[in-house]
This record gives sequence, C-alpha cells and structure tokens, in this order.
Amino acid sequence: MMNLDPRLTREARTVRRSLALTVGLGWGVGIMVVLQARILSRVVSQVFLEDQSLSGVGALLIVLLIIAMARAGLTWASEVTANRAAGQVKRALRERFFAHVLALGPAYTRGERSGELVNTAVEGIEALDAYFSQYLPQLALTVLVPATFLLLVIPLDVLSGLVLLLTAPIIPVFMILIGNLADTLTRRQWQSLSRMSAHFLDTLQGLTTLKLFGRARDQVQVIAQISDRFRDTTLGVLRVAFLSALVQEMVATISTAIVAVEIGLRLLYGHLFFEQAFFVLILAPEFYLPLRLLGTRFHAGVSGVTAARRIFEVLEIPANADRQLPAIVCHLPSAVVFDDVHYAYDDGQRPALNGISFQADPGQRVALVGPTGAGKSTVAQLLLRFIEPQRGEIRVNGMLLRNAPASDWRRQVAWVSQNPYLFNISVAENIRLARPDAALHEIIYTAQQAHAHEFIQALPQGYDTVIGERGARLSAGQAQRIALARAFLKDAPLLILDEATSNLDPETEALLQEATERLMQGRMTLVIAHRLSTVYRAGRIVVLDAGRVVEAGTHQTLLQQYGLYYRLVSAGRMTDDK
Repeated sequence: MMNLDPRLTREARTVRRSLALTVGLGWGVGIMVVLQARILSRVVSQVFLEDQSLSGVGALLIVLLIIAMARAGLTWASEVTANRAAGQVKRALRERFFAHVLALGPAYTRGERSGELVNTAVEGIEALDAYFSQYLPQLALTVLVPATFLLLVIPLDVLSGLVLLLTAPIIPVFMILIGNLADTLTRRQWQSLSRMSAHFLDTLQGLTTLKLFGRARDQVQVIAQISDRFRDTTLGVLRVAFLSALVQEMVATISTAIVAVEIGLRLLYGHLFFEQAFFVLILAPEFYLPLRLLGTRFHAGVSGVTAARRIFEVLEIPANADRQLPAIVCHLPSAVVFDDVHYAYDDGQRPALNGISFQADPGQRVALVGPTGAGKSTVAQLLLRFIEPQRGEIRVNGMLLRNAPASDWRRQVAWVSQNPYLFNISVAENIRLARPDAALHEIIYTAQQAHAHEFIQALPQGYDTVIGERGARLSAGQAQRIALARAFLKDAPLLILDEATSNLDPETEALLQEATERLMQGRMTLVIAHRLSTVYRAGRIVVLDAGRVVEAGTHQTLLQQYGLYYRLVSAGRMTDDK
C-alpha cells in the first residue's frame, strides 16, 4: 500500500549505507529544527517578556545562526548522499538491464519493439531516481522526525502532543486511499509513453517506406493521437497529485490551527507558559512537514514502482546461462551434428523445426535450401546459440553444444547475414568489431580480401569515414563487403552464410561471389542458399520443408529424385547466376 516493491527494496540494500546516512542526516535536520525552535522561543520570551536587551541575547542569536547554518549543511549533505545512492542503483540496474538484453539475444529483441525497450532502459530506470533519492528516505524520516518531536512535546504539553498524535495519521491514510487510483493512472501514463516512444522510432526507421507510399503525413496524425492519449493520462496523474497535495495542505493547516487555538486559549487563561507555548507552536508546522513531503513524494514512489514492473519483467526472463566448462567441448574443426532437433516460437505455438537431423563435417560446405518458412534461419540461430533446442541435441566433437560456454563457441563462428548491421561509427571500427585488437594493416588486408578496399579509399576520410546508422552512406553491395571483411578478420573455422538476395549490378555481384568463395575456402560452411551456383558447389545439400529434412545429397542425386529440390530448381526458386 505504501509502494514498497520488494524487488526495489532488494536493490536498496546495495546502497543501504548511503540511504542510512541520508536518513541520519535528515533526522539531524529535524534535531536542528527543534534546537532552533527552542532557542528562538527563549530569545522572544527574554526580549518581550523579560525586557532583555539585544546584547543580552546576543550569544543565543549567534548559536541560532550556527544552528541555521548547520541545518542548511545537513540538508545539502542529505541531498548529496541521496542522489549518490540513487545514481549507484540506476547505474547498476542499467548495466544489468543491458547485459540481460544482450544475454537474451536477438530471439527476444525481435519480438519486442525497440523504442519500448529503449524507453524502459532510459526513462524507466531514470524514473527510479526520485524513488530512491526522495521517497525511500522520506518514508523513514516520516516516522523518525515526528516521533522525535512528539517525545519532546508531550512532556511539555500533553494536550498539544495528543492533538499532533491524533491528526498526524490522517495524511498517510489519505495517501493509502488514493494509492490504487494513482497506481492505475501512472501505469496508463507509462504505457502511453512507451507506445509513443516505440511508434516514433518505428516511424523514423520506416521513413523511406512511408515517403515512398505517400503515408508520411498520415503518421503525423497517428503520433498526434498517441501524444494526445499521453497528455490525457499525464493530466489525470497531475489531477490526482494536485488534489492529494491540496488535501494534505488543508489537513496540515487545519491541524496546525487547532494546535494554535488550544495553545492560545490556555495561554490566555494562564494555564501555559509563553516560552513553552511558543516552542510548541513553532514545532507544529514542522511536525507535519515530513508527512506533507511524503505525500508529495508518494507519487514519485508510484512512478518508480510502475517503471520497475517493466524493468524487472525483462530482467526476470530466463536467459541461457553461460556455464564455464572445458573449452575442448566446442573445439573445431570437428563434425557438427543435429540430432532430432525441435524448436517452436511463441511458447510452442509456432513450430519451426520438427525433428531435423543432419551432419556437417570439417571443411565441408553444407547448403540449406527450402521454401520460405522451412526452418533454415532457425538452424542458423541455433548454431549461433541465440536460441537453444527445445528437444533433441546439437553435438560438436561428440559433446553437447549446449554445455559449451556460448561466448567461447561464438569465437569459433563467423556469420554473414543477408542484411548486415553496420553501426554509426567509422569503417575501420565496423570491421574491427570482429577482432577488437586488430591493427589497421590487418583491417586493410581483410578489406582487400573482401574487395572493399577500393571503395573505402574513395570515401571522404577513407577508413575513418563514419558511415551513418545502419550504414546509410553505403550501398547494399558495399555493406555486404564490409560484412565479408569482418568475417575475413575473425578467421573463424565455422562460417554461417545467409546469401544476399539484393538486386545488385553484375559487377558488384561478381565481386561479392568471388570474395565469398575465397572466404569459404578451408572452412566448415553452412550456407542458407538462394543461388543455384552456390548449391552446385556444396558438398552436401539439405532440403528443408515445414521444419523437417525431406531430402539430402548432392545436386545431381537430388535432381534425379524428382522431389522438392527438383521442383524448387525447376520453378526458378533458386537462380542460376552463372
């Protein structure tokens, strides 16, 4: 009810010293308030009732100034430690979130909207700042500071102490009453923000397509509608926040007025000393201040808990553990064997592989062919360890591949996809991703092997040219050659190649094919084949259909069987570019 998420509480334990120091400093501020009230009441009493001169209370005024400075210093130190604690938690969570998304891999991110994940990693974790720096410390101070005041007030004035004690719970009770409404509205606000971020990123990434079909202006209206929904939910959250703040201020003001009236009446009839009465009257507003601050920061707690739900929803998705086992488990060259492997997407609702079995031997080129949806890409994802078999086994050198550390295994695999991803960094840095310690002369050599050196030299800054997001400043053929250069630089014994199907000019296509042939020499290669010329050269062709191996053999033997492979070739589903 008070927005204490147990998962966030566990995170708070990592910075418990900083949070304890924050609370301690805040409590110290409360002690300074008591001392200020005590000295101020004495000064006023001595000056106005005892006819004391300014010089007579000079020492007390100096002490009052020192206490005021100490109070300011403690307040500043409390904010610094609170912000430091929140910063440590945010940094640790952001690192864990990013590392976990990396561990989940492409199989997870393909099913999510990139903009929503980015919003969770940035805005979601940032929303926890107020939770840790304000709400949690204030929750403790709301108990400590008023309790301290009561311990000092009750011995001096029992009636005022009882009034404070009875009126104080009204503010937390009201916060609890509005908690469910605030939680619902804040959740809607967060969902609206995530949808808006995701849709805006989708629109930017698909701007070329939208322009091509003349639908760019339509998206302005869609984004405006999403923005309106976000505005409406935000206004709803603000209405609740303002209403609760109004009620809290009214409760605190009325309660302070009650204390003032009962003190005034007793003071008028001589039932209370002035210094004592003035001291209690000064403390009364300060008594309700922590409660009012908690009410204000209650909404920060709601926002933090709402954001945490999505953060921990991602963090709690199980990722494949990278267990540390002997590296000999995944050494190549050795045979790679698929044995009755099954895999289905969407929690088993969309089968992709239904018990495939085949073997790739050292130095052999294996071509996977089949119609769209046959399971070819799923085989590549399994070999890259982005997903794991749900049934069946993949063995390397007779050992189970799943028992090998994924990071060790991937060091022995090079992957060239149909649409290679290039980052908004220089050409050299994009190639160096394959081997971060590679020298420039090695990068140049591999670029020459991939027939990329000539066009790279023609770029404005050569290998230092920043090529834009997704390689926007390069053509499709140039991007493919950068990807081939990466694979040359990695020099891994197993190559997984998803042949490009882009409509390239004959000269570029010939360069790509020649570079690809050079890259495959002496390596175990798994090719998701689209060209008949590639299939010709394969030592073994595995034909997939509906997630099963329906045929396997060489080009000539498969043609003689007049099966699916024959039909694919006859229908032109694989193009002979010879």
